[in-house]
Amino acid sequence: MENPLLEIIDYEETHQAFFERLNRTWIERYFWMEAIDFEVLQEPKEHIIRNKGKILMARYDNKIVGTVALKFVQEGVYEFTKMAVDDDYQGLKIGKALALNAIEKAKAEKAHTIILYSNTVLKTAIELYKKLGFVEVPLDGPYKRSNIKMQLII
Repeated sequence: MENPLLEIIDYEETHQAFFERLNRTWIERYFWMEAIDFEVLQEPKEHIIRNKGKILMARYDNKIVGTVALKFVQEGVYEFTKMAVDDDYQGLKIGKALALNAIEKAKAEKAHTIILYSNTVLKTAIELYKKLGFVEVPLDGPYKRSNIKMQLII
């Protein structure tokens, strides 16, 4: 059942502060900011959008409350990254809506695979990814805080 108060919209430059705040909040709660985090969160257009990536924002009752990015890895492969939902809006299936919309965006870009890096301490996120069809694969990647890599073949 869709929520009439929820819209998933494309990122605009005016969303940068929301993109940064939403992501910093959860990163700093569970982990630490890495150099790449500062770069991507402060310059998402440069690090994601200019290189064939996409960013989606969740607007709930006209307030920006969530985000997710698709970072281009190579032809046919995107990385699902920088997903966050405001604490006050947890439990409203906003993360699921963002993820489903991101998967559709990746399909529209002719992607065949979406990868993600996470940490098993984020149990709710890992469960969502599994429900969406992501499976664990051998870990590699650029993030020190990641202890799991997952992929979805679409």
